[in-house]
Amino acid sequence: MLEEDMEVAIKVVVVGNGAVGKSSMIQRYCKGVFTKDYKKTIGVDFLERQIFVNDEEVRLMLWDTAGQEEFDAITKAYYRGAQACVLVFSTTDRESFQAIDSWREKVEAEVGDIPTVLVQNKIDLLEETVVKNEEAEALAKRLKLRFYRASVKEDLNVTEVFKYLAEKYLLRLKQQTAEETEVVHSTSNKIGVFNTTSSNVCNQSSSNGREVITLRPNKQRTKKTKNPFGSCSLL
Repeated sequence: MLEEDMEVAIKVVVVGNGAVGKSSMIQRYCKGVFTKDYKKTIGVDFLERQIFVNDEEVRLMLWDTAGQEEFDAITKAYYRGAQACVLVFSTTDRESFQAIDSWREKVEAEVGDIPTVLVQNKIDLLEETVVKNEEAEALAKRLKLRFYRASVKEDLNVTEVFKYLAEKYLLRLKQQTAEETEVVHSTSNKIGVFNTTSSNVCNQSSSNGREVITLRPNKQRTKKTKNPFGSCSLL
């Protein structure tokens, strides 16, 4: 398949305490709908959406994880393989704000450092807010995360959250590809080098007195396929 025909798929986990709006955020982004009634997520839910980022097709696979402790064993398994993360707290729920550090640690324990954003949801509920803007900004600064104030109900900054993560992941992917290409180029002159002095050579000489030459291809270029030459020697 040609590279331009390939699709980039990104697994995004949305985590945080229960009732902070994780399911509503995914529903709003993928289906364009908002449901006011709260329904607890049992374990994990999943939706996806295809978008274009800088003329490149991207499929976002959004995993909605339960925020209750009784589902920890289940949700941790679904963190594995995640390539981006949304940490969500509600501006009307101080406990959800204080739990962000714990949620981030859980994700990092499974997948390490991945593109992540911090989202303060329900900012439309001004009279019910219990988290000051300065506190939220300080948390984002300490964790070194991109910070969004969002309202899923009003569809404010929901699209921006996932667009940023897609762009961040694509940038990291291109950087990794460039580094791998550079490594291959730096070792390409070692491909097919003849080794006649190594102690690992099968035979130093043949029965007719001629020198035996063993082919030793570069391991990096052949690690995915079996060496077709095996232990063959040139006589």
